[in-house]
Amino acid sequence: MTKKVFVSGCYDLLHSGHIAFFREASNYGDLYVGIGSDNTINELKGRPTVNSEQERLYMVRAVRYVKDAFVNSGGGIMDFEQDLRNLQPDVFVVNEDGYSPSKLALCKEMGIELKVLERIPDAGLPARSTTAIRSSGVCMLPYRIDLAGTWIDQPYVSKFWPGWAITVSLEPIVEYNERCGMSTSTRNAAKKIWPHTLPLGKPEKLAEMLFKFENDPGAEIVSGAQDAIGICMPGLVRHYYDKAYWPLKIESVHDNDVLDWLEQHLNMVMLWPRPQGLDLLGNTNINKANVQKLADAAERAWNAILKKDLHEFATAFIDSFKAQTTMFPAMLNNEIEKVIVSYKNEALAWKLAGAGGGGYLILLAEKPVRGAMRIKIRRKDSGI
Repeated sequence: MTKKVFVSGCYDLLHSGHIAFFREASNYGDLYVGIGSDNTINELKGRPTVNSEQERLYMVRAVRYVKDAFVNSGGGIMDFEQDLRNLQPDVFVVNEDGYSPSKLALCKEMGIELKVLERIPDAGLPARSTTAIRSSGVCMLPYRIDLAGTWIDQPYVSKFWPGWAITVSLEPIVEYNERCGMSTSTRNAAKKIWPHTLPLGKPEKLAEMLFKFENDPGAEIVSGAQDAIGICMPGLVRHYYDKAYWPLKIESVHDNDVLDWLEQHLNMVMLWPRPQGLDLLGNTNINKANVQKLADAAERAWNAILKKDLHEFATAFIDSFKAQTTMFPAMLNNEIEKVIVSYKNEALAWKLAGAGGGGYLILLAEKPVRGAMRIKIRRKDSGI
């Protein structure tokens, strides 16, 4: 009997990359496609779809490699779970940026083979992604990830001990999910000023403008300056905080050898959006000793990166994360810790992007990690 094969996704702005993915997936058997509902995509991506779920369903069903398609009945990243249980496929196929530990665990539970495919276009066709197509008239503002010193940009942390936060600015080769530690809230604020791309100008001034725009005077919760700096300032950047919201010093690295080295060793795995209403400040251990550990780890991480010393960087990377989670225990939960344990044989170190609770897990490793996404650091001459 022919095997059943399942794939799931948004499939908005259907393009040749989607068709190549369907074709390759159909090599394993009869292909069934689960499509995210309009509500689910709006929740995860923070934007409405271009084409409605009815239109997307019509188009996907018309593809000759597809046996049948349906709109997933659930919500969130695992919106297909009940449909998967109903279909009982033999194989579940994902792309590298669609892989997650939750999908792997579900497949193991159900005895389904999980296959992870690379994004390879058909011969003679360019590589395509929905993000790239949307960039022609939508938004190509950068994202950012934090590497070390996270939370030091809040005065209630730096008042105990000053220190550096380290960020890298990312090209939007992936449309990252909302509430996932990628500074999407600050990026959404930036869209109100610059709907498509950052303007020409001094990046530090743009960052300061964005920080002030996002944080109204008298706001009870102030978004950290590292978000605006990470989005607006290209390359690898560190910024020094001492009892204030804006850093006293900012230093940047644009050496391609260093940035290439970081790209080779940083991997990202999608988890799930941070739960709405998660109280990260309800139970904290912010004191001089813990903040000093955070600052010390960031200093060591910066020096290790400049030397391209992977093992020294890994030690500082995980020390910084331990300092974060010691001060803010709600960043971690049992489910996240299970995922971290599953990667300990492949990764040298790990941390959660942003404030944790879910989101993306950043893995530092000697070689590419199974099913993980790679990053593209924005260079100062990239035009983005």
